[in-house]
Parts: sequence; C-alpha cells; structure tokens
Amino acid sequence: MKNKFVSVGKILNFHGVQGEAKLGYSKEREDFLSQIKEVYVQIDNEYKKLDISRIRFTPKCGIIKFKGIDTLNDILEYKNKLIFVTEETARNFLEEDEFLIDELVGLDVYDGEKKVGAVVGVSNNGASDLLSVKTLDKKISLVPFVKAIVLSVDIKNRKIQINNLEGLLS
Repeated sequence: MKNKFVSVGKILNFHGVQGEAKLGYSKEREDFLSQIKEVYVQIDNEYKKLDISRIRFTPKCGIIKFKGIDTLNDILEYKNKLIFVTEETARNFLEEDEFLIDELVGLDVYDGEKKVGAVVGVSNNGASDLLSVKTLDKKISLVPFVKAIVLSVDIKNRKIQINNLEGLLS
C-alpha cells in the first residue's frame, strides 16, 4: 500500500547560514512537531524523507534543522515547500475528538434524522475549525466545529450529527 501524506507545515525561508529553516505550522502543534523524527518534502511528484535533528519555537514560527542540511545553499531548495508526515504518523498523535481533514470531507451532515448537507471542506478562522457544509439547496454554510454544534462524528458510517441552530445553515 502506498503511503498517504498529511501536510503539517511549510518551510517559509532559511534561518541563518547553518542550514536551519523557518517553519510555519498550525497553532498549538508544538508538542506534535517536537515528537516527530522525520518529515517528507514533495519534489517532482516524489516524497523525499528528511530527518529532523532539532526543532525549537519562537512566538512567530518554528526553527527546524534537518540532518545532512548544513548550509544556506542546502536549505534554499526547500524554501516554500510543504512538509508532510505519513497519515499513520498523524493519526498516532490525534486526540480523541480530532480528525484528519480528508476524513471529514464527504461526510453527510444530519440534524436529527434529517440529512441537511455534506462536508465539502474544512478551514480555520483562528478561533475554531469550520466545516464548509453544502446544503441540499446547494448553498455553502460555515459550521463551527465546536461541541455545542457538532454533536457527533461517525467516520465509519460517514455521518456528522449537528445541532442545527436557527440561521446556521441558511
């Protein structure tokens, strides 16, 4: 089986001349990034493995160093590249109520017994994740992915149960 990859950040630029890079990533992912030992970068439709030798965090970004990348020139080829982990690695670090985006896209959305739409995307507004739900009348509504609104997620049966507050799906 071919590995599936999940993006976990982006190499923004070099940092200094020792081959370190500035890393952009989602908020509150420092613990996860501190524990992984390897990432992948996509180059010409191939995923190249990079071993992490160290990572530290500033208020604005991560500073990451890869084994074997020791100069400014070595790191420049990776500038603006997304970094990935295998889906299996990402899954191992998910909390009980966390999901991978590609697991949620395509799930049917229900209010009680009534199907009200399907998830077509996931985004983040800084405060919470948002499900983009295409309603049965083909409109897109943003549904905050919070416990008060998203009551349950059933990946196996491909269903999300929501509390359809008035005006939520308009």
